[in-house]
Amino acid sequence: MKHILFIVTSTSVTGTGKHPAGYEFSEIATPYFEFINKGFTVDFTSILGGAPPYVGYNASEKNSKNFIESNGFKRLNFSHKLSDVNMEAYDAIFFPGGLGLMTDMVNNPLLKEIIKNAYESNKIIGAVCHGPSALLNVILSDGRNLLKGKRINSFTKAEEAMDKHLLGDVIPFMLDDELIKQGALFSNTTPFDPFVVTDGNLITGQNPASASGVAVEMIKLLQ
Repeated sequence: MKHILFIVTSTSVTGTGKHPAGYEFSEIATPYFEFINKGFTVDFTSILGGAPPYVGYNASEKNSKNFIESNGFKRLNFSHKLSDVNMEAYDAIFFPGGLGLMTDMVNNPLLKEIIKNAYESNKIIGAVCHGPSALLNVILSDGRNLLKGKRINSFTKAEEAMDKHLLGDVIPFMLDDELIKQGALFSNTTPFDPFVVTDGNLITGQNPASASGVAVEMIKLLQ
């Protein structure tokens, strides 16, 4: 039995315009079912614990509707506070997207240490859409930035423009630019098409359509 920890934002507003934020609903719902349908255990933690804020729920999406009615969603709303979690219990960590984590996961010292230790212990690390924001500013034991020389992707400037996510007003920074600045070898596909990149034990997906693919690639490595 393999155990996967979803690490979720606790931030409910974004940008100078104070727009609604949180996790992107489908980016938890879809991977959740990929994992549990293969017999994996999923637990939830958030920066502050409790019920994390979300955006983007769409009842016409089958996985989202099933998730909001599931025991998994109930457990998510009683998420453990990140500082209370024993990371030794988990084989993999997963970062769903949404704009909230661009505020509360970019410079969180505890989270940076958790990601460093997970990477250096060869645990699987997955992130989708804006989720790779969590991978910024992670310094490994040898002093190198985690992202240096790693094949990575995330939501792109082109997708931000199509979503009318204005720099400053909605998003605090352009994620693809920041990943590249920290040494990532960034690649992407056309806006909103699925795209997943694996580099060792790091798996990243470009956008909501890539959430399933990230989970599938994580499962391959976990098996």
